[in-house]
Amino acid sequence: MDEPAEVRIVRGQRLAEAVREDLDLFGVAELEERVDALRAEIVRVEAQLEHKRAGRAAADALFGTRST
Repeated sequence: MDEPAEVRIVRGQRLAEAVREDLDLFGVAELEERVDALRAEIVRVEAQLEHKRAGRAAADALFGTRST
């Protein structure tokens, strides 16, 4: 018997699903937890952006500014 195919989650799919969730189903405490989690995620994403920008700046300094 064939096993079911593994479901592949596309990059960003969970975020898109979370944005479409019906917030009316959540209580106040759950919404506060969600806001805290989203704020923590923003901090994490901003740190990663800074890390990548620093890497890009280092590469540009070493190899010259990119032309695009």
